[in-house]
Amino acid sequence: MSLITEIVISFFLIVAGIFGLVGSFGLLKLRDSMQRLHAPTKATTLGVGGVLIASMLYFLLGKGTLSFHELLITLFLFLTAPITANFIAKTFITRNVRDHELPETGGNYGWAPYDDPPPQEVDIPEDKTGG
Repeated sequence: MSLITEIVISFFLIVAGIFGLVGSFGLLKLRDSMQRLHAPTKATTLGVGGVLIASMLYFLLGKGTLSFHELLITLFLFLTAPITANFIAKTFITRNVRDHELPETGGNYGWAPYDDPPPQEVDIPEDKTGG
């Protein structure tokens, strides 16, 4: 493996380690759940993504093979982390904050955990058996 390849892979590993360290530190030091939510979903996700990119580069530039495993893991991670953060935030709001404590949204709809869904019309078929 060439020196340039090793430097590039090392760079991604070091940057990923820094992101992982900052995310873990933030998870420990931030006060409440809403603040803690940002540390693992942002910084740590980028840290794991950096390790996966370094692994892809190692196999591509060092071994000469293309590895789709890391690409699929990265795609799955970057798709699921924001959705998980959204669910955690909605749960926190529902459990800890009342509707009247939140600021106005300025739109047609309010805060999602407190909006009642519109009533659905349900067609009930008639019983034709005479019972």
